[in-house]
Amino acid sequence: MLTFLALASVVLLGIVPEQSQAIVIYTGWERHALVGSDIRLSCSFFSWRWTSEDVTFSWTYRPDGSRDSISIFHYTGGAAYVDNKGPFRDRLEFVGNPGRRDGSILLKNLEFNDNGTFTCDAKNPPDIVGRPSSVRLLVFEKVPIQAGVITGAIIGVVLGLLVLIVVIYYLMRFLVARRVFSLSVSKHGKKKKEGSQQRQIKV
Repeated sequence: MLTFLALASVVLLGIVPEQSQAIVIYTGWERHALVGSDIRLSCSFFSWRWTSEDVTFSWTYRPDGSRDSISIFHYTGGAAYVDNKGPFRDRLEFVGNPGRRDGSILLKNLEFNDNGTFTCDAKNPPDIVGRPSSVRLLVFEKVPIQAGVITGAIIGVVLGLLVLIVVIYYLMRFLVARRVFSLSVSKHGKKKKEGSQQRQIKV
């Protein structure tokens, strides 16, 4: 009887579906680009399980000023599908690597009308529960002044640090060389003085 119960328990446990766990999806927060340029929108996810062969990625787009989102891309069953009627039908390319949990897309030849919010959703069965992640795209005719100022400031700080490191390096070398020279002169003078005193004693 106990053997029968044990076997029944094993069978029942074997047919219970594997529980899903939460999946965490990552995208950038905001991206800036110029009209006519290309930009990569990254999407990846974290899951406690191995990457499933049934992994899926979906991208939707909501233009600025609109409440409705439209589907622009879907990856499932090892194949990528781009919406053939949307605004990116001829300007979207899948550049991700599902095996490495990467569902990134590339938007080409950007236009002013492309401003909006892009949302990525991913599933890694049995992990299918998770909140989609969104990134906002801002397209400019020229690089925003704020972005240019920040970039210039970062470059200036880096160059300043490099110059400071070089100055400190050569200053330390100079001080060490000066110290060595002083010790050498002092030692030589001391020996010379001792030799002179010895000669005076002999005389």
